[in-house]
Parts: sequence; structure tokens; C-alpha cells
Amino acid sequence: MTQLMQGNRRRAIVTGFVEYGPLTAGTSPSPLAEEGDVAVVSAYFSLDTGRVDVPRLKDVKATNDRQRADYVEGMTNLHHPRLSGLGRNPAASEGVLVRLAAHKAGRHGMSRRRGPVTDAVVEALLEHDDGDVMTTLRAEQISPAMRRRIATHPNPAIRDARADFVHHLVEFGTTVVLRDLEEVYGQPLASLAAAPDPKLRAAVAGSWYDRPAPVQAAFLADPDPRVRAAATYHKQPGVPPEWRDRCLADPAVRKNVARYIPLTWDQFIELMRTGDEDIQRAVAANPHLTADMAAQLLEVDDPLVRIAAAQSRHVDDATRERLYALLEARRVDGDIDAEVALSWNFTEPDWMREAPLDERLSYLDSPHTVFRRVLAGSRDLPEEAWRRLDNDPELSVRRTAARRRNAPPDVLERLVRAHGDVFHHRPLLVEHPNFPRHTLRTLVDEPTPNVRYVALQDPELPVPALQELAAAEEPFLRRGVARHPNITDALLDRLLSDPDPNVADDAAANQALRPARMHRILTEADL
Repeated sequence: MTQLMQGNRRRAIVTGFVEYGPLTAGTSPSPLAEEGDVAVVSAYFSLDTGRVDVPRLKDVKATNDRQRADYVEGMTNLHHPRLSGLGRNPAASEGVLVRLAAHKAGRHGMSRRRGPVTDAVVEALLEHDDGDVMTTLRAEQISPAMRRRIATHPNPAIRDARADFVHHLVEFGTTVVLRDLEEVYGQPLASLAAAPDPKLRAAVAGSWYDRPAPVQAAFLADPDPRVRAAATYHKQPGVPPEWRDRCLADPAVRKNVARYIPLTWDQFIELMRTGDEDIQRAVAANPHLTADMAAQLLEVDDPLVRIAAAQSRHVDDATRERLYALLEARRVDGDIDAEVALSWNFTEPDWMREAPLDERLSYLDSPHTVFRRVLAGSRDLPEEAWRRLDNDPELSVRRTAARRRNAPPDVLERLVRAHGDVFHHRPLLVEHPNFPRHTLRTLVDEPTPNVRYVALQDPELPVPALQELAAAEEPFLRRGVARHPNITDALLDRLLSDPDPNVADDAAANQALRPARMHRILTEADL
């Protein structure tokens, strides 16, 4: 489940599900996004302007203005896109990579590679790199000899690059890959959990989700509030019953645990009486609330509490409609919190997923999309219910219903042909076992660009179709062609010179690119 986390009253950090629509005026969604698409978004939501600003990966990772000006989408070099693309081409030979290591754009592309890196390539990187690629190389990618070579390198920017990167993540309280913690600090997780540095303990607590109960108990008793907060942020591994009172009394973790532990009536009342907006919202999202507790939420004049109350299983239809009407009236008056509550799916009636079939079916005619969408996520509905959900007026409901195991081929094709697919949600609808994949190439003739894009999911798409899509005005269609496995040499060569740097980058990264063309790219760059 998602949640709203406010850093301050005027600017909130939002992580949640958003349906592309009016609220996304401040975002830069994918060209494939359309109203009704649901995406996971991390964004800054301005309570002053009502705009949502989604930071790109490059803005998070860039260390200076120069990098921000040179790269887009975290990997494509604006000035040398063919070099950055070639750096991540899985078919690039050792000789190509050694030559490429002499150029910053090439090294940046190489930092995105996965799999083993040969000693000769590592040596070339050590000769030219300033530590950027060393930050991304994992121990398992390079030989023991090269690991020793890096560990004794005279340049600290290279010698300590990987460790400094992980230390930076720990310092700023960011989730860290567990194997990175063990590799950099040279100790098993159980030892790191008791490290003297509280920031390191907090990093372990926030990243080790399946830690044993004794480790969790030690975290809950930790003297540093950052560790206790990290240990309780996620619902798992949980808070043992004997720790609940203590956690609810702890300001560092109270808001966290109020979201998910079963509450007694007295605990519920005490939390609500704090008057703290964040705590009340956390309580409202708690799935264990009783009918009496849900009734108390009705008195809280906060849209995010009110939407949670409206989605409670303990609320009758008349009360639910009244709550939604109140929220809609506030949205019409320009209330930003009401807009967020109604337009961003921070909460869903998760209790429906475990409810008896008859109870779930009672929401088939709900006027509120979220109830029908959760219902569509069922797997045991009668045929008549599926027929109605397949024809629901809301696209997100139809897409959810189409993900059932026995979705009819005609339903899947009709949905994709009308609206395309959702590429951030895997598996794709066109990957459904019942989807008639022989129809994919016919999507090239559809008028809507994001529907035409789906045709590229056919790995044997004929060359004439690829040529047609490569001439499209939309860069994302040309990018799809540049990545396609059936692309010809002539088409690749054309896209390598595309005015959009992302298209050229993708063309250079296509493993169908011939070695001779790779070397010509390097020669043209004086490498």
C-alpha cells in the first residue's frame, strides 16, 4: 500500500500510484502514458501550486550542473549518444570496450553494463576513469586480480569509489543492496546490525527485510531513534505483541507502527487525540480497525483520513456516498488535499481481496472506480461479472480484469488495440498466454502512436513495418525500432544519426550492430 509522506506543509514527498490525468500537469510522463494508465511515481507534490514534479534519475545521481547538462535519462550523452549507447551494447567486444574507455561518454555507458568485465577492459578503465565507473562495478563482475589492483590503486578516487558510494548511501539513510553492505564493510549482516555507527545500523534495518526476530528485537530496543524508525517503517518483519505499547509510546516509530499493528480501543483513542495529522492519517490506513474505530474517523476533517474512512468495510453505502460527496465539494472549491485524495490512489480497500465472493460482488456496481478495480483483481468471479468488468467504463478496471488467467483472446486484443499496453506493468497484456500474438504486426496500421508501439513486441516484425515506424514523428517509436532485434544494417545506420540523442543511443546499444560499424563509430570519434 502506498502513502503520503510530508516533509513539510508546503512541499510533500509523494510515493504512490497515480492515474495519468489532470493532476499530472507538472509531470513528464512517458509518451506511452495516457489517462487511465497507472504508474508508480516518486514525486514532489507542491501544496502551493498543486503541481507534481517527478525527478529524473539523472537529477538524483548527477553531482554537478555539468553532468545534468550532458546526460538525459541517466545514461544517454547528449553530445556523444553513439558512444554512450555503444558502452552498454552487450555485443561490444573487448577491443571495442578498451577503445571506448578513453572517452567519458563511453565510460558512462559502460557503467550500465551487467555481467563480467574482462581484465583488459578494467585496466583501460583504470587508465582513464576518474572513479565513476568504479562506483558501479561489483566485485562479482571483475576478477580477484583486478579487485586487488583496484584496492591498491594510488588514486583514492578509484581505490575508494565503490566504498565511498555505499558510505554515501548509508550517510543519507537510503536503502542499500545487502551484498553491497557486506562487501564494503567486510562483515556479515548479523555483525553489521550491531555496528557502532547508528547510521550503519539504520541502513541494515531499512534494507534487511527478512531479518530474524532477535535482530528485529535489538533494532526495536536500539538507543538511536533513526534505527528504531528504520526497523518499523515496513510492515515486515513486524512488531511483536509485547513491543506494541512501547512502540506506540515512542515518537520515533509511533507513526510507522500506527499504520499496521492491531490497535486496542484505548490505543486508537490516544493516537487520534494527539491531533497530529500524520499520525491520524497513519491510523486511518490501518487495516485492522474495528467498526467503532472507523466510525470515529468520520469526525476527522482531513481529506486523506476521509478517503480512508470511505473505503472502510465498516461504512454503509449512504455514509460512503456522503464522504465522497464532501470530498468532491472540497475538490471543486480548489482544495489540494481533496484533489490528492480523490485522484491519487494512496489507499485501496485491500480488505476486499480477502472478503467472501458474495461481499466482493456487491461492489460490481459501485460508482467508485477503486472498488471495481480491486474487484477486477479477483480470480474467482462468475462469467457475468467478468463480462461486465471487461466492459467497464474505466480503462484501469478493464486492464485489471484482463490480467486474469482465462481472459479471452478477443478481450485482450480489443483492449490493446484501443489503448496500447502498460509497459511499466509486467507481464504485459501482450505477454498473456491467451493474447493472439499473430495480430501484433497489424497494430502498425493503427492511428494511435502508443498502440503502434506495441507492434514492436513482435520480435519478427517485418522490415517494411520497422521502416514505417522508423519514419514516425514520435521519438519513442523510433527508439523502439532502434532497439528491435530484427532491425537491418541500413535502418540501424539511419537511426545512429537520428536527431534525438536517445534514438541514436539505443541504436548504438543494439546487439545487432555489426563489429565493423562499432569500430567505425570509434574511429569517427578519434578513439
